[in-house]
Amino acid sequence: MNLEKLISGASRLFFLGAFLLLALAVCEKIANVGGYTIMHVYRGGQLLDFAGVLLLFVIATKMREVSKELKSGKP
Repeated sequence: MNLEKLISGASRLFFLGAFLLLALAVCEKIANVGGYTIMHVYRGGQLLDFAGVLLLFVIATKMREVSKELKSGKP
């Protein structure tokens, strides 16, 4: 398997994971307003922190791809 395909797949997986964590954090907040909880281990803010870390990796890999394309001279 090509390294670029592996990085692209991981980037897509992290992006999807970040949005799932965002959706879970929103659902947790809605449940908290009603006096309930979904996650007993993590709060909504911590879920958003984890989503931010995943998105940071996605941004870093995309910037690496852009830098590589600029160095190679491809349009």
